[in-house]
Amino acid sequence: MEIFKEGEESYVTIKGWIYRKRILKSKVFLMVRDSTGIIQVVFDKELDSELFNVASNLNIESAVVISGIIKKEPRAPGGFEIHAQNLEWYYVGYPFPINEDAALTDSEYLLDLRHLWIRSRKMTAILKIRHTIFEAIHEYFRNHGYYEVQAPIFVSAAVEGGATLFQVKYFDRDDVYLTQSAQFYLESLIYSLEKVYTVAPSFRAEPSRTRRHLTEFWHAEAEIAWAHLEDIMRTCEELLHYIIKKVLNERLEELSILKRNVEFLENIKPPFPRITYDDAIKLLQSKGLNVKWGDDLGADEERILTQQFDQPIHLYLFPEHVKAFYHKNHPEKREVTLSVDMLAPEGYGEIIGGGERIENEEELIDKIKKFGLNPEDYQWYIDLRKYGSIPHAGFGLGIDRVVMWICGLDHIRDAVPFPRDIRRVKP
Repeated sequence: MEIFKEGEESYVTIKGWIYRKRILKSKVFLMVRDSTGIIQVVFDKELDSELFNVASNLNIESAVVISGIIKKEPRAPGGFEIHAQNLEWYYVGYPFPINEDAALTDSEYLLDLRHLWIRSRKMTAILKIRHTIFEAIHEYFRNHGYYEVQAPIFVSAAVEGGATLFQVKYFDRDDVYLTQSAQFYLESLIYSLEKVYTVAPSFRAEPSRTRRHLTEFWHAEAEIAWAHLEDIMRTCEELLHYIIKKVLNERLEELSILKRNVEFLENIKPPFPRITYDDAIKLLQSKGLNVKWGDDLGADEERILTQQFDQPIHLYLFPEHVKAFYHKNHPEKREVTLSVDMLAPEGYGEIIGGGERIENEEELIDKIKKFGLNPEDYQWYIDLRKYGSIPHAGFGLGIDRVVMWICGLDHIRDAVPFPRDIRRVKP
């Protein structure tokens, strides 16, 4: 509650919702919350019995407008309390169906009542941190000379793979899908703006029920002209560090509500460790995992890898067949690509994926065919290589996964206001 501008014992008016209620003999204590915080309000029966009776009958989450004298009170949350003199307006809600102290768990009940659960202190803290993360992303890119651009949501070709496309009815056409990524459109825009980014939703029809997958997620993507793999790794670690610093500067109270280990976040500083895919396979095999060169690494393998480090790591030079067709092959080791994933520590796994793009027309067509795709479906994307093509690279950051990690959450569904996954499209 940001109302302490006038000093002690000022007459103030607050607007908010009842967070807690306690009746003690001749007094009612209401904890009232708004978007800025919580303050205690006292109703004294001996001073105004009618006001006392009204306050006694209010339920949790009733909406109120209360006026009174604000005083210092060391025992109250925040060190202040309001002695009520007037209840100007109130709306008595039904008995609230959610316990505010409920744990952030994989609870279908809390997900069914998400429209109410987002009022909890825990979800409010997450949403404020999420706001700051989005703000930091925009600040970083704009401070480093990127232009913000937008791309279509309706697309006609896959970026990451046809098996995870959501097909939609588009008038009389059946070859239209929800976008998996804005990457191809960003690549076209670098030829005029050179450094571009977008923040937008992406959609993946992945039949996954893991703690880190959503079917609709928020994506920060960037493409950079004249850039190479090294440039991408440096940019990604700078961006993530900027995000963490801003959250630590502005959201310590919210991190405390979530019981997040702030000291761990404070110690994250670039440059981050780098490990090749080849070395990662050897490390995993030494830990007893049954993996071999050429396997795509999943959540279990990523968790084991990240537990060896107290910083995010760059995992790079993946085999050709485990990355999308547009990744450029290593010039001397053709079986691998100039690609990189950034893995968050503490077992959270991949939060960023990127790499160099193929700039040669013939090489791109050959790769498309090698992946069993039809070049005609990517004609405009191929066309970019005919007119002044240049080396370029880019990446995509899964914002919801970053929120999940920075907040220390157990499930990605708690990182968004209204999650969408294979089982849920409500509320």
